[in-house]
Amino acid sequence: MSNPSAKEPTSFESFESTESPESTESFDAILSQYEKTHSRRSGDGGKQIAGTVVAVSADSVFVDIGYKTEGVLPLALFQSAGETVEPGGKLLVSVKGRNEEGYYELSRMRVEQPKDWSALEQAFADKSVIVGTVTGVVKGGLTVDVGVRAFMPGSRSGARDAAEMEKLVGQEIRCRIIKLDVAEEDLVVDRRAVAEEEDRSTKERRFGEISEGDVVSGTVRSLTDYGAFVDIGGVDGLLHISDIAWARVEKPADVLTVGQQIEAKVLKVEAAGKRISLGMKQLLAHPWDAVAGKYAAGERVRGAVTRVTDFGAFVELEPGIEGMVHVSEMSWVKKVRKPADLVKPGDVVEVMILGVSAAERRMSLGLKQTLGDPWVDAAEKFTVGSQVEGPVTSFTKFGAFVQLTEGVEGMIHVSEISAEKRIERPQDVLRVGQVVKAKVLDVDKEKRQIKLSLKQLVPTGLDEYIAEHNEGDVVTGRLIEVSGEQGTVELGEGIRARARLVAETAAKEETKSAGVDLSSFSSMLAARWKNGPSAAETKAEPVRAGQIRSFRITLLDREAKKVGVQLV
Repeated sequence: MSNPSAKEPTSFESFESTESPESTESFDAILSQYEKTHSRRSGDGGKQIAGTVVAVSADSVFVDIGYKTEGVLPLALFQSAGETVEPGGKLLVSVKGRNEEGYYELSRMRVEQPKDWSALEQAFADKSVIVGTVTGVVKGGLTVDVGVRAFMPGSRSGARDAAEMEKLVGQEIRCRIIKLDVAEEDLVVDRRAVAEEEDRSTKERRFGEISEGDVVSGTVRSLTDYGAFVDIGGVDGLLHISDIAWARVEKPADVLTVGQQIEAKVLKVEAAGKRISLGMKQLLAHPWDAVAGKYAAGERVRGAVTRVTDFGAFVELEPGIEGMVHVSEMSWVKKVRKPADLVKPGDVVEVMILGVSAAERRMSLGLKQTLGDPWVDAAEKFTVGSQVEGPVTSFTKFGAFVQLTEGVEGMIHVSEISAEKRIERPQDVLRVGQVVKAKVLDVDKEKRQIKLSLKQLVPTGLDEYIAEHNEGDVVTGRLIEVSGEQGTVELGEGIRARARLVAETAAKEETKSAGVDLSSFSSMLAARWKNGPSAAETKAEPVRAGQIRSFRITLLDREAKKVGVQLV
């Protein structure tokens, strides 16, 4: 026997909250178990139950009625009738329901209910909806008064758990008879199916009432990562995250709460799919409507990076107003391959407005423009002919790039690397990070290009030859190419000059000497051995490649490193 002084729990162990609507347990089995647990204790048709008094408190009488929990009667009922009640006494009672403490409320009155079985049989045959009152929670479900006592399985109550079943006690419900046995006075009803049908009917009616463009009020029912579901009078509408506000919303939970009352505009109604799309921001003025008079190209503004893509970053200047910084507008200093290497969401940056299109609701921004352009004074800083120094940063097929200062690079063409030999690949003689000295050949500020040369800083045999000779000097050279009156002469190793192959018209006559000077004679022989025959001796011989002849220097250009000669 239970102890009435200890409060019974309000949940019921016998209720299986996980029981599905398609439970394989038959209603016959449930009803049979119900009848065994709550068998009639009198022969009067089950209207009263024979109970035993188990305890008497200051204001209540606790009665064992064969249920899991005791029933309770007010002590005042016995006192007013002058009756004495003691534990062990027998009473005939009827169950009215349950109180807040979980005890069954009892009555000593006989509960007389009409038994209009013919009407119930008709309702069962027509599958029509009837009205009943939930009178109590029992094992496996609830009892319902529909004129006679009916049983409603927990899985057909529409309640999700034991707590919701408790709340149904005392409520009037709409249900349908799913089993009827007049002989046994067995009646089973279903509330869930009726509720689902009425819910579908409500949605159908509501869908017919809602049109695109309507402004509706609703209650936020649930939140997801992509939006919120809003109950707008019996039917749900989806408020997508992108339609909550003009400003970017990261999570719906940041601006909405379950149970919140909101107003929204109906954006779309899909009758076939029974879907309704809602928008809150559409009830507010668009921020871009005021952009034309607020932002102009050339202005510097500050904003927060909202997202980063492969091609740039989006910066929010104010709620609902975003501009994009293209990857090419991020840095003067280096070529940015990944915008994420430079900025990240949440960074506050200063940018320059490059262009505004209010009609298209687009704004292009520049990050590098606020940092200063290192090419502005490049022509003055790196003058043509000056010597510069810097590390090799990268290679291409046609040359190497050298960093001259932060944000400024120069390029050494492969042909300007060495004067001594032909270079096929710049990386064959240079390496990344190697510091080199070079000569500035050209500066193009518009194209942001500086041409450099390594070989023109290295002294060559030609430099030394030009330094040691003057125009008018007679020198010896070997003809390596003949083309009419022009040719190419090799004056020394790696030193070549263009030659005019027409001999001078006025040959210098040598001063005749009366006597023979042996020392002069020896010098002449040595010269012939070294320089070849004299012009007088060879002038009759035709000019051809391979000859060693004498030439007079007619041009020495130290800047252009050019030498010109004429046959003598």
